[in-house]
Amino acid sequence: MTQPRKTLIDLNQTSYYHCIARCVRRAFLCGEDSFSGKNYEHRKDWVVERLSLLADTFAIDVASYAIMSNHYHLVLRVDIEKAEQWSEANVIRRWKRLYKIPLIVNRYLKGNASPALTQMAQELITKWRQRLTDISWFMRCLNEYLARKANLEDQCTGRFWEGRFKSQALLDEAAVVTAMAYVDLNPIRANLASTPEDSDYTSVKQRIRNEDKDSSSRNVKLMKLTQSSNKTHRHGFNVTEADYLELVDYSGRAIRCDKRGYIPNGLPPILERLNLEPDGFLELMQRDDNIAGLRAVGSPSALTHLLDSLDQRFIKGVGINNRLYSS
Repeated sequence: MTQPRKTLIDLNQTSYYHCIARCVRRAFLCGEDSFSGKNYEHRKDWVVERLSLLADTFAIDVASYAIMSNHYHLVLRVDIEKAEQWSEANVIRRWKRLYKIPLIVNRYLKGNASPALTQMAQELITKWRQRLTDISWFMRCLNEYLARKANLEDQCTGRFWEGRFKSQALLDEAAVVTAMAYVDLNPIRANLASTPEDSDYTSVKQRIRNEDKDSSSRNVKLMKLTQSSNKTHRHGFNVTEADYLELVDYSGRAIRCDKRGYIPNGLPPILERLNLEPDGFLELMQRDDNIAGLRAVGSPSALTHLLDSLDQRFIKGVGINNRLYSS
């Protein structure tokens, strides 16, 4: 049964979410459509450019992304504390990148608004501040922009996405890293690339090339990965850039029918630190279905806490989550 978004995204449970949006029927977001012979590969640049703008506008960090032919994956982190520190002028400046600013706010900025208009303007700015920490608004600003641009290019109207985006709660550090690796390995799982560094339009390739330090609009500002002793974010975790790349490389090599769970010599220490079971981790990486179909990923204790907060007795994905974590 479809559930309201407020029950699916609860920042009291976690600041991290895995999101996915898929095109409707035979529509192609990117890539080459063998049925019509049309090539939509240039649309991947649209996604990256828009993501770059949104990551620099919202108080939402992009941990990982992968852009496929008819869908895309994101792992996002909401940073409410960051938005609370913004000045009113900063909030207005950010909102102005996405939408037109109403006249009453412009009058408020010039200092010639009446007390009633001042109150209305301040209420609007408060609402914008909240929206700039809202994953639903982030995805709306991305999907609506892409749909309009694609429909204009295709000279058609109507729905471009199959429905609202799917979201999956990532309840702990291990779940976040697992989802990030799953997202970055999508091209390899789809046999579109043989190595992470060849996986175009993924965050792992950007991390490998350190492109997130580039000011180019084709690069997305990515969430920094650092040691916990040096972390600058309250919701950061103990995973370095090198740790993560080692994990993705290990996972990518293991996604083969003759290698499942049998690379003990190459087992990265990060799996041990995160208390992840190698066989369960690789099983999740190799799933044919989309792990976003799971309501949440997390340790058994984290899932139990989530069930208690939702007043539910069962949640999809308990079995795979139990196999993912070491006892």
